[in-house]
Amino acid sequence: MTLHQDEIVVGEPLVRRLIAEQCPQWSGLTLGPAGAGTENTMFRLGEELLVRLPRTVEKADALCTEREWLPRLTPYLPLRVPEPVFAGEASAVFPAQWSVLRWIPGAEAGVDSVRDWGRFGTDLAGFVRALHRVDLMGAQLSWYRGGDLAPCDGWVSDALASCRRLVGAELDVDTVESFWRAGLAQPVSPHPRVWLHGDLKPTNLLVEDGRLVAVIDFGAVSVGRPDAEHATVWDLPSAAREAYWNTLSLDEATWLRARAWAVAVAVSGIAYYWDTFPAFVTECRTRLAHLLSS
Repeated sequence: MTLHQDEIVVGEPLVRRLIAEQCPQWSGLTLGPAGAGTENTMFRLGEELLVRLPRTVEKADALCTEREWLPRLTPYLPLRVPEPVFAGEASAVFPAQWSVLRWIPGAEAGVDSVRDWGRFGTDLAGFVRALHRVDLMGAQLSWYRGGDLAPCDGWVSDALASCRRLVGAELDVDTVESFWRAGLAQPVSPHPRVWLHGDLKPTNLLVEDGRLVAVIDFGAVSVGRPDAEHATVWDLPSAAREAYWNTLSLDEATWLRARAWAVAVAVSGIAYYWDTFPAFVTECRTRLAHLLSS
């Protein structure tokens, strides 16, 4: 099922044609689905490679940004991150740019893969600290999650209204909205602009032998205030959140702004993807449940 207007429908035959056209040296490798997110569809190519194709032409911009900046950021990061190995061009076969990256083994972070959530939270905080300390290198990459909360109030309020209709019987949307309002009431973030991953949710955190080993999907990489970067810790158990908070020594105002960002992304995800992407809606509902129980 498509998620967006003007979405490009892809399948294995199309990807095979792309590979034959632009990187025929890999034509003999096996190919199979490797998941799909809100922005991209992925295929595993052989044992060592991953093909990422944007769902729409405009979403290819994020792949281009990822390819440009990941090689510059990688030397400063303590965990493995994606390595671009081929830049696919738009063609008659596929009307957008696309990427091939090195395959990174590991399981998504979850109850079946993580052994110690406290250590996981500490390791994630260490990665965030390292990323936020990297020199900006003149980058001018802005994204709404690196800005202030106030400009988002209109669409977040609309999404909250949708959530009352869709999940109000199961979740306390009034309390969820109070978390959003509490974040809005805080002073504008005083923190300097830093590098942001932008989407550190569990599906982008890979685990081996119980430990966090890699961070993937830098399609949202940008420069901005760090508050929204911390929002995804509400996707994790409380032990991970506490360890993350303590490791970074986050102040109360930052935590409240981060919580508000967690609300914003979750409620908008439920409202936008309700009919098209049930797996992502489940992620968003889980986040709201964690917020309400914290």
